[in-house]
Amino acid sequence: MERSRLAALEADHRRLTAFLRPIVSAGIAAVEPGQLILQALDEQTKATLRAARTVSVVAAGKASATMWRSFLQHADVTVREAIVSAPGEPGCLPGPAIHFRASHPVPDDRSVAAGLAALDLAARVPEDGVLVVLLSGGASALLAAPAPGLTMGDKGAVTRLLLSRGCAIDGLNCVRRHLSRLKGGRLAACCPGHVFTLAISDVCVPVDDDPAVIGSGPTVPDPTTWADVLDVLIRHSCLDEVSPALRRIVDEGVRDGTDETPKPGDVRLARTEYRVIGSRAHAMEGARREAERLGFATAVIDRATTGEARVVAPRLMREMRRALEGRARPACAIASGETTVVVRGKGRGGRNQELVLAAAESLAGLPHPAAFASAGTDGVDGPTDAAGAVADSTTLSRAAQRGIDPSVALDENDSNRFFARLDDLILTGSTGTNVGDLQVLLLGSL
Repeated sequence: MERSRLAALEADHRRLTAFLRPIVSAGIAAVEPGQLILQALDEQTKATLRAARTVSVVAAGKASATMWRSFLQHADVTVREAIVSAPGEPGCLPGPAIHFRASHPVPDDRSVAAGLAALDLAARVPEDGVLVVLLSGGASALLAAPAPGLTMGDKGAVTRLLLSRGCAIDGLNCVRRHLSRLKGGRLAACCPGHVFTLAISDVCVPVDDDPAVIGSGPTVPDPTTWADVLDVLIRHSCLDEVSPALRRIVDEGVRDGTDETPKPGDVRLARTEYRVIGSRAHAMEGARREAERLGFATAVIDRATTGEARVVAPRLMREMRRALEGRARPACAIASGETTVVVRGKGRGGRNQELVLAAAESLAGLPHPAAFASAGTDGVDGPTDAAGAVADSTTLSRAAQRGIDPSVALDENDSNRFFARLDDLILTGSTGTNVGDLQVLLLGSL
């Protein structure tokens, strides 16, 4: 293709691509934790809290600091004590909060300190008191307390192992629940008072917004068993690589039902309430509104985007294009979910960047301008400083001009370097929220 024609084509696509960022930003803004808490604190909820003799709070997850601030500002109650576990949140928190700057996605000693403090706080809530639990994505790692006989090293090692093998969040949380003193309903089980949970969900598999999976379900019954834990470890070829102590606990659990998590109907969980106040559906609705404001005809795909990123990408492109069939141009398809990455190479990347890289070939074959983005609503994609990336129908030709081979980047899991060289990374910084990932496809006119 002659250089002038390519330059003109690139300009057309870049104009279309420019719309991706405000649409993604609007989706993230729709799940801002402070506003979600404010909306959840209706008069009936505030009256229930005011009727309690004491109110204590445990907040954990990527949105926990903002959720806590908003709760303290708008709940109209005096909070006796609070535990907040958030990743790297700078500065002091207001009110009586003890702040733990814990680690994500692999828990550390600070995560354990936060978990033990939460258990201690919950146990001291009186029968006529209320424990408010503010949960958001990342809480599983940020609030941790290994089961007796296990170390944080044991749990951290199996978490890293499962993540590297592409384990989905439901399988990962099944294992976490059983290896914990507080997950899988155990935090609520040790609380004598009423337990009231407000959750922002990053869960889409196997059931959307499943309370047993959000933060590994510290305040709800756990339907899974030790046999399910064993199945997850076997399916991801991890059983022979976990620590002897962890293997022993799993074997004992499967054989004897030792230290099983609270199940549905457990009387210790009879005084619990649970509300999901934000989810990927809210993010898609925010993105849809912005796309329509910008003049796009829209379609929203309810089914969650899941599976290995590089495998899912071509299928997702087909599904999004089908969703826009018959719509006026320009058109916008919106999806969401959470994919996985199986680490094969030595590069840097994340599931969103890898998904976009794997989608670039589908975009290149279209007869009209097209642009695609995928971004983590938390602003973090894998071990990188990017939230995700954008691509359009000219991405592969622009990469070829710069001597960049997309197949090598994909083989090496090096999507971050690929998009950095094209200046196509989405850089939001930490957003303070997390409802999984958001995908946007834009189709221009023929």
